[in-house]
Order: sequence, then structure tokens, then C-alpha cells
Amino acid sequence: MIISENEIRKDYINRVNKALRFIDDHLDSELSLESVANAAHYSPFHFHRIFKAMVNETLNAYITRRRIEKMASILMHKKEVRITELSLQYGFNSNSAFTRAFKNFYSVSPSEFRKLNPGKFSKISKVESKNGQEKLIFEKYICNINNHLNWIKMNANIEIKEIPELHFASSTHIGIDGIENAFERMLKWARSKRLLDNPETKMTRIFHDSFKITAEDKVRMSICVLTNEPFEEEGEISKVQIKKGSCIVGRFEITPDDFEKSWSGMFVWMSNNGYKRAEQNPFEIYHNDFRKHPENKCVVDLYIPIER
Repeated sequence: MIISENEIRKDYINRVNKALRFIDDHLDSELSLESVANAAHYSPFHFHRIFKAMVNETLNAYITRRRIEKMASILMHKKEVRITELSLQYGFNSNSAFTRAFKNFYSVSPSEFRKLNPGKFSKISKVESKNGQEKLIFEKYICNINNHLNWIKMNANIEIKEIPELHFASSTHIGIDGIENAFERMLKWARSKRLLDNPETKMTRIFHDSFKITAEDKVRMSICVLTNEPFEEEGEISKVQIKKGSCIVGRFEITPDDFEKSWSGMFVWMSNNGYKRAEQNPFEIYHNDFRKHPENKCVVDLYIPIER
């Protein structure tokens, strides 16, 4: 039997997706080429070549970036975690080695990054400044926070919900380019399986990275169909679950251009109300096709999993 190039590519995507999930689940463990290749069911030599072609990064570069981005996220959301403890947990031999690697990504040290995070602004106010610069920075910060909160107040209905375990048919997409095509491919697949015949089936997007800490061309997303209908994994389509738990849920009716400030507003609301983000990834559930809306608006719920 002759296997087409398209089928080969889908198989590559499926196996690399398994490797990406394995890496995410083991960022605080040793990640050798052999262990990751084994998770993808490839030989190390063959896997290394395919990974570079599909992800556009070498395996070592990808693992290092994901670890630093994971630590940046923790610095943003968990002020109680000590930087030294964090560096050792994620495989750095010393705090100085972690600081050097972190500065290569963000141009500031981990401690400076934590101070610059708006949620920790009270620490910045202790920095010496001249000619009222400290006051000006503080006022700019307060204005920005108020803008986010006003946006949420005017455009969202916020609730804290307990969600059940959710099941998705998922396809990985990296970067913002081509995102519309990724949604169209997922819709085409869902129609072919008649999943959209069920009104409970929804299009969704899961964010594995944050645009605040990951470059736009490297942000990894899962373009999904939320469904309880049975389906078989095939090609680039895989099964993904989100565990039951507590979420901040914001219902919006917004244009595609408004998603960034809506997400920013949600995280500001979370911090302002004393909630902490959980380990699970934030996600979106869509309730309409914005192209059919009279004002081209999306009716969408934004979910932030939180600790309770």
C-alpha cells in the first residue's frame, strides 16, 4: 500500500504532539532525547530530525524555552515561590545559571521580572526614584488596571464555576499565522464525523503558552471541538481532556480584535479578587460563528482554571 505525503505528515504531527504533551508533563524532570523520542515512538535520530522540521526548534532549545517560560509564569502568579527553589526544581545547577538563561530570554533577571509584573507592583514602589518618577509609574499602572477592570465591567459577565471533566478532539497549532485555516480544518473534520449535529458540540481553543511570556510565532494552541461524542484519534486529531475543577468564566460578545484585552482584563480581575491561577491551561468556548453575526462578533466564554 502506498502512503501519501499528507498521511505521513499527519502521522508526524500526531507523534510530535505526543512528545509536546510529554515534555509539558515532565518539565521538572530530566528530559533526554531518548525519553522524549520514546514517547513519540521514534528512534532518537529519526525523532530529532522530525521534531526540528515540525516545531522549527531543536529539542534542547524547545525544552529550555518551555522551562524558562514555565518559571516566568510561576514568577507572575505565585509570589510565595522562591527563585532559588524554582531554579533547582527545573534543572538549573545554580541560581546564577538560571539568571543568565532567564536574562537571555527576557533581558531582565528573574527578580526584576517579578517586580515588573503588575500583580506585584507594590514591590516596584520601593525602588528609589527622582522627580516623582515613582509616582508617575504608579499612576500609569493604576490607570492601566482601571482600564482593564472597566472593560470587564462593560463587556463581560464574570462567574466562578465548577466545571466537569471536559473532552476535546484536538489539533495543535503553533503561532498566530494560519490560525483561521486551523479552525477551518477542524470544522471540516468535525462535519465529516457529524459531531456538529449535536448542539452541545462547541468549537474551542486551549492555550498552552501565554502571549505575555512567549513570542507570537511560538505560542502553542490546541484548536478543538468540545464533544462527548465518541471518536477515534487519526492523523493530527488527538484526544485531550481538561480535569474538573474551579474556573473563572467570563461571557463576552466581542470582535476578534478584542480578545487580547478581554484576556488581559480577566487576569487582572483574577488578581484583583484574590484568586490564583491553577496549573491547567486557560481556554475559550465559542457559541457562534462570528462571520454570521450582524456585527461580526464572537459570543465566547473565556475560562481561567483557579485554585480553590
